[in-house]
Amino acid sequence: MRQGLSLPTLLGIAWLIGAAVAAGGTPQETIADAARKVVKVYGAGGLHGLESYQTGLLVSPDGRILTVMSTVLDADDIDCVLDDGSRHRATLVGVDPRRELALLSIAGQDLPAFVLTEEARVPTGTRILALSNLFGVAVGDERVSAQRGVVAAIVPLEARRGAAQAPYKGDVYVLDCTTNNPGSPGGAVVDASGRLVGMLGKELRASAGGIWLNYALPADELARGCREIASGTASAPAPADAAPLDPRLLGAVLVPDLLDRTPPFVESVVPGSAAARAGLRPDDLVIAVDGRSVASRAAVQQALGGLAAGDPVRFTVMRDRTVVDCDLGPRPRSPGKP
Repeated sequence: MRQGLSLPTLLGIAWLIGAAVAAGGTPQETIADAARKVVKVYGAGGLHGLESYQTGLLVSPDGRILTVMSTVLDADDIDCVLDDGSRHRATLVGVDPRRELALLSIAGQDLPAFVLTEEARVPTGTRILALSNLFGVAVGDERVSAQRGVVAAIVPLEARRGAAQAPYKGDVYVLDCTTNNPGSPGGAVVDASGRLVGMLGKELRASAGGIWLNYALPADELARGCREIASGTASAPAPADAAPLDPRLLGAVLVPDLLDRTPPFVESVVPGSAAARAGLRPDDLVIAVDGRSVASRAAVQQALGGLAAGDPVRFTVMRDRTVVDCDLGPRPRSPGKP
């Protein structure tokens, strides 16, 4: 015997229809309008737990895309597929390591885009729609998936991925639906009128209970992070042809490469070196160099190589569940160069 929809589901659908009609459209129109501003992002990955796809948001008509900072972006070629199926090569403008945001750029004009503002956050109980390319099921001009839910709570994020703690410690929206799946990070969270209220975050477990979290970063944090990246607080990625620089020249000895992408943990610090004076410590995990996201020893060397001799070197590290900035002074000249 076929079962009908439950009463809570019917009430939720009725609420969304009423709110959408009050805003001047149907739920289908709201989803379609928001989905045109959602991007399917493809890059590095392909291993278990390291997906090669995620989601992004168009935040300007000229092709700026906001997404999460992840290993997907550790690729020479980052492809972005828009709602109409058009494929674009993206460049990484910069990252915000504290909020784990990344800003991409594609060639575009008059593209549909979300408006980022620092308006007041929505209260708990707000009905929302989450749009993302969860599990990578949408390809080409196929529309991203939409899920219906509610903002269940607003709490500080205390979470981890594996053994590493999430660097962002501000408030997030906790959602009552299973939104943070592989491919979902970077997805849009909109209200019944289609207004952007947040972005889906990475797959994380709560530090206390270890349960998987379904959460979104509020839109005002997105606006601040995007502005800081665009204004130059976070530098552009190092050029691909930059000669790598060994961090040992600064006194920081990283763990050896045991895998293709061994995380850049500090193994030891040379006494009296620039790294020692900056307060770098063994077991620090380097997550950014001069604002550039790094996920491996090779990425640290490449980012250092992209700096000119004499440029300030700044490491952002994870230490005891907190983010710490270390100023290592001017970048030394490469060995063998005048």
